[in-house]
Amino acid sequence: MVELVDQIIQKVTSLATVLAGLFILATAVIVCYEVIARGLFDAPTEWSLELSVYLVLASGFLGLAATYADDKHIRVDILTARLSERSNACLTIFVGIVVTGMCFVFLVESWDMVLTSYQMNNTSPSTLRVPLFIPQLSLPVGFLLLLLQLARKIILDILDLSTKRRLTPEKASKRRDG
Repeated sequence: MVELVDQIIQKVTSLATVLAGLFILATAVIVCYEVIARGLFDAPTEWSLELSVYLVLASGFLGLAATYADDKHIRVDILTARLSERSNACLTIFVGIVVTGMCFVFLVESWDMVLTSYQMNNTSPSTLRVPLFIPQLSLPVGFLLLLLQLARKIILDILDLSTKRRLTPEKASKRRDG
């Protein structure tokens, strides 16, 4: 059961990562178009800056879960470098639980922001008049994916810690070697 849920979370995260990459690619195309239109034809666009900002922000939030899953986030190891492997594992689980709580708050608040924008029919103050709930959706989606990755990692870390606890040092050594 844990493996199935793990695979589903990983596939959804991979899909969000591909989407984030496509958003970055689209941003590059939009910026190149704007440079060419402005520089060669003296015809700047009204929409390029707004769309590029939305796409870059969305790609950042959609990439949060993949960054965490691949362990590519910023980490300060002044304390953890001095701790034992078991203490590090316990600290990682504790920090994961705290961060999960914070992400849940961000998820709830960002979802509330999206609903408010939708209900009040908020649009961007530009000629595009983009309904703001559309670009804002990347926040709760990104935080939901990050929350799933955090829960996945906490569960795997707890399972790993409990497996190591049951092994005697001799069995653990044999397990690592063979």
